[in-house]
Amino acid sequence: MSIKRRIWALPVVSTIIFGLGVAISAGIANTALDSIRTTERVDYPALGASKALAAEIEGVTNGLRDAVSEGDKTRIAQVGEQAAKVRTRVAEIGKIPGMQESGKRLGKEFEDYYAPAVSAAKIMLEIEQGDPQTVVTRMQTALGTLNADVAKVNEQAQQNFKDGIARSESSVRRALSATIIAALVVIATLIAVSWFVVRTIWQQLGGEPEYAREIARAVADGNLSMDIRVEAGDGASLLAALKDMRDRLANMVAGIKTSAETIALASSEIASGNADLASRTESQASRLENTARAMESLTDTVRANAANASQANQLVVSATDIATRGGEVVGNVVSTMGAINSSANKIVEIIAVIDGIAFQTNILALNAAVEAARAGEQGRGFAVVASEVRSLAQRSATAAKEIKELIGDSVAKVNAGTALVDQAGVTMEQIVTSVRKVHDIMAEISEAGQRQSEGIEQIGVAIDDMDQMTQQNSALVEQASAAAESLTDQTGQLSGALAVFKLDDGRVLDAPAGRARPTLALARN
Repeated sequence: MSIKRRIWALPVVSTIIFGLGVAISAGIANTALDSIRTTERVDYPALGASKALAAEIEGVTNGLRDAVSEGDKTRIAQVGEQAAKVRTRVAEIGKIPGMQESGKRLGKEFEDYYAPAVSAAKIMLEIEQGDPQTVVTRMQTALGTLNADVAKVNEQAQQNFKDGIARSESSVRRALSATIIAALVVIATLIAVSWFVVRTIWQQLGGEPEYAREIARAVADGNLSMDIRVEAGDGASLLAALKDMRDRLANMVAGIKTSAETIALASSEIASGNADLASRTESQASRLENTARAMESLTDTVRANAANASQANQLVVSATDIATRGGEVVGNVVSTMGAINSSANKIVEIIAVIDGIAFQTNILALNAAVEAARAGEQGRGFAVVASEVRSLAQRSATAAKEIKELIGDSVAKVNAGTALVDQAGVTMEQIVTSVRKVHDIMAEISEAGQRQSEGIEQIGVAIDDMDQMTQQNSALVEQASAAAESLTDQTGQLSGALAVFKLDDGRVLDAPAGRARPTLALARN
């Protein structure tokens, strides 16, 4: 609970208790007032009315008796006026709260008495005729009943009046006692609550408020070396909190001083590092510009290589077509050489047949010469013919042999040519295959050159971006240098501001955990 609430608790609790006491006293006083009002409005009027009724009834009785004894008939009318007063009094009694039945009963009893009493008086005064003894008997009986009832009502009214007075006195005494008790309770409560509030406020303050104000003023002036006295075991009071605040603030100021020195050192190193970084950034920007120019030249070279590779690819495609057509021609030559070889073989066979025919002709010519020699003179002409035929056969055989040799040599050469053509065909196929491979390789080279050209263009764009970022980094480095200089100035101002605080040099201040002296190491080229 706050001090404000505890201070407010004193008047609030006192007011509540006082209000309860006032309410109880008011209730008791109201009860006494009701009793007094009842006595005033009921008991006292009933007592007065009953006494007045008895006197008025007695006046009626005395009036009738005097009228009879004096023989004065005129007094009957006066008794009637007195009887009217009795009736009015009975009506008043009937209007009193709680006496309605008594009023009706007394009215009836009075009428029961008054009628025979008047009749008896008139008979005795000879105003009326009748038996006076009977009427008097009735009158006396009714009068006795009426007087007894009036006496009873009067006695009851007196008793009610006494009881009302007693109740009023008792209520007043109770109200007085309740007021005294409420006052004592309020006083005791005020004492207890005051003691509790003062005790709790003292416990929360831990000492005099003036002492706390002196501590606060000293801390506000920057004096963190003053000793704050607190009671043993006090860890929750204002003074204990001020002491804890002083200790924490001292630790904080010590840590801030250390941090300020560290920041000053770090800011100087940052400034130096930023200067080196700015120089290297400018150098890097220059190198990036040279690299960008070199990349532009390399891009042009790669584009030229890609164009040359494309042209070479087209030439390889043309060479592939030519080699393919050459292969087809070689194939045709191979087919033609095969046909020539086949024809040469057939010629060889024909020459062999001719050679056989020449051989048989030579044999036949030889046989014919033998037969002509046998025939002698008669067969001499036949011998000459046979000799010529033989000569022709030999010449044919020689020619056929020479042709055979020539044809054989041609066949051998054709076979050799066929073999060479076959080799040429295989070679052409290999050439075509190689040319196709070269075509594929050149296509890949052309595509790779295109990709290299695109990649180099992207590298050029990236280098341009790096150049822009380097320029931006250079600007940022300049800003960082300015910020480092500003940080150095602010650190000096912070150190000047912290110089206001006075610390106890003999007291060990615990530095905040986890805080180390930072170092800034920059590679300098």
